[in-house]
Amino acid sequence: MAVDRDRVAAAVRDILVAIGENPDRPGLKATPQRVADAYADFFSGVGEDAGEPLAHTISVSRGPAPDTLPSGAVLLRDIRFRSVCEHHLLPFAGRAHIAYLPGEQVVGLGALPKVVDVLAARPQVQERLGEQIADTIAASLDARGVLVVLAAHHECVTMRGGRQPDAATITIAARGELAEPAARAEIMMLVTGTPT
Repeated sequence: MAVDRDRVAAAVRDILVAIGENPDRPGLKATPQRVADAYADFFSGVGEDAGEPLAHTISVSRGPAPDTLPSGAVLLRDIRFRSVCEHHLLPFAGRAHIAYLPGEQVVGLGALPKVVDVLAARPQVQERLGEQIADTIAASLDARGVLVVLAAHHECVTMRGGRQPDAATITIAARGELAEPAARAEIMMLVTGTPT
């Protein structure tokens, strides 16, 4: 579903009036349309299928390197993401780290950031975002386990309330074999770069 830019612009104009501003003054005249354009980008994942980037898999046993079967996790670290918190419509941004234990199928590494992008481009909370990423990977691949670690800074924490500019939120979502503490510990060490 595409964002209705005209309705967003009209709503932003109403907000400007509601806070006591003049939406027709030079500095604000184009603001409603600018916000509408930004929201079309911020919320482009609404209604999109997050599993679609994972539809094209590579067979491990019949693929380009059948003699090289993976025995451990595939880990992609430091995937940058940004989203908008559904509580205050303020941005949060950070890095995602995704690991999975392949079964018979693997996926091109470029597909994992696309899953993150689709799911982050919706009104979100970080806790649900990590769970959705893990569920999408688990449902789309025959992975034996999935681990998703998100570390983000939230503008609702840095700009309002406690105003803690350095506070970071870290969430973990695990499925299958990577839900086991020992398996998860090894991956966490690789994510953080420190022994656990």
